[in-house]
Amino acid sequence: MKKRILGVDFGDARTGLALSDISGFLASGIGTIKSKSFKETGDSVVEIAKKNDVGLIVLGHPINMNGTLGPRSEKIKAFKEYLEQGSGIEVILYDERLSTANAHVMLNMTGTRGQKRKEIIDEMSACLILQSYLDSPHNK
Repeated sequence: MKKRILGVDFGDARTGLALSDISGFLASGIGTIKSKSFKETGDSVVEIAKKNDVGLIVLGHPINMNGTLGPRSEKIKAFKEYLEQGSGIEVILYDERLSTANAHVMLNMTGTRGQKRKEIIDEMSACLILQSYLDSPHNK
């Protein structure tokens, strides 16, 4: 039986989450973890992955527009290791360039403002990262 894929947009204060359907065709946002603790966020992601029978975690990887890796990349790699060790589930790093910018564009188009926008931007970014992975040729 095919397992779901979890998309994660890791942030220092908020981490957005998205989950694929069982067919691996469509990503849907499933919420945001609000925590400033690396460990607490990681433990929450592991718990959610196990609860949803996840077979793969796609973690947004912040690559600079020129293709280089910045200082944030090291923190993401450490988070990847934490998730793999805690869950036993494979975690892949996936280019997240422009995911947040695209989420802002989409929210502008729907007129979403203020507190509501702040609450869903990370979840929407995770959804865009996961959908991009699901649509990519190397996922087929």
